[in-house]
Amino acid sequence: MPRTTEEILAHADELAKRAEDYEPQEGDDAKVSPELLLRLAVMHRAQAEAEILEAVRAARAASLSWRKIGETLGTSAQAASERFASKV
Repeated sequence: MPRTTEEILAHADELAKRAEDYEPQEGDDAKVSPELLLRLAVMHRAQAEAEILEAVRAARAASLSWRKIGETLGTSAQAASERFASKV
């Protein structure tokens, strides 16, 4: 089941807090765990989602059509509208 933008952003905030609160233990700096790489990827995805949402808001404020927004996102106008209309 797809997650909402809000859920993704909340998860990214949680991961960012964990990263800020992280206190390395002896030997931790020598390796990067697959879990850390995954967490970083999730955080980057959430940041990208936030940027896309802001760009869609700006596009709609500039009267860009849902068709053009959908094309740019690689989806249909209907899918773009369903995903973002309530947030813009």
